[in-house]
Amino acid sequence: MQLREAYRDIRLLLAELGLDPADPALALGDGAGFPVLVPRSFASRMRPGDPYDPLLRQVLPVRAEGEPWPGFGLDPVGDGAARAATGVIHKYQGRALLISTGSCAIHCRYCFRRHFPYAAETAASAQWADALRYLRAHPEVEEVLLSGGDPLSLATHKLAQLSEGLVGLPTLRRLRIHTRWPVVLPARVDAPLLKWLGTLPWAVVMVLHVNHARELDCPSVHAALLALRRAGVSLLNQAVLLRGINDSAAAQLELSRSLGDLGVMPYYLHLLDRVEGAGHFEVSEHEGRELIDTLRRELPGYLVPRLARESAGAPSKHVLA
Repeated sequence: MQLREAYRDIRLLLAELGLDPADPALALGDGAGFPVLVPRSFASRMRPGDPYDPLLRQVLPVRAEGEPWPGFGLDPVGDGAARAATGVIHKYQGRALLISTGSCAIHCRYCFRRHFPYAAETAASAQWADALRYLRAHPEVEEVLLSGGDPLSLATHKLAQLSEGLVGLPTLRRLRIHTRWPVVLPARVDAPLLKWLGTLPWAVVMVLHVNHARELDCPSVHAALLALRRAGVSLLNQAVLLRGINDSAAAQLELSRSLGDLGVMPYYLHLLDRVEGAGHFEVSEHEGRELIDTLRRELPGYLVPRLARESAGAPSKHVLA
């Protein structure tokens, strides 16, 4: 229900925030073929009247999306070349990623899969048959990553169908779930989901995607994260370093502290994946290194994320700082 009521017209969201679409500070664009999707619960954390609000800026289509940016492309991390079966991306030793669905709880304008061919590449098609067949043929895989889209966009009974198939993999040790749902729409963390998570026979790691501390400024988010921890789920966060959103030391310090208060360990701070349409978000590696240096001076080591970049064809992510 909450997703059906989400904003799909950016002008309606701007009106709710008391912002004029003609305001030059917004530099509003037409979306460049990537539709707007913003749940009302996420929008409620935005500051009315502020065209530079860091949550708004993550979902705001701007004119710069349609401009050419050298070095930016449709598949910046080489997903296509790493395709191993329908919806299966196998890049790194011991780990395989399943594109579980093309649906998300929110459309982030910097999304590195905004051009991904989800219609043809979804592992959940045909009851996961192709994906499970591939995993059975590759016993070296000890960790399965559910990604997308967002895997929690699937109904819990669909996720249970997958996990039943995975039980037959004797070498599987960990299940990792990459998701925005518990922060964007925390009501998704309901009794059936928690029950399913509690029955899984592997270590379960949930990697959240929070870019700014204000995304966490919501009692229902706090409750959802506590419930996940009580269900035995390890919570990590990976953020993307984004121009005008979290590219200051103050923003990064607040984010790490807020995550730590909620029992979520900062994991990665990613340099932007250079996807077409997102060039205006890019922050340099030098600036990223300086931010990490500041965090190391101010925070305990376990609250400092690793600055990283993903490169097409590389055997692992590049940890830069």
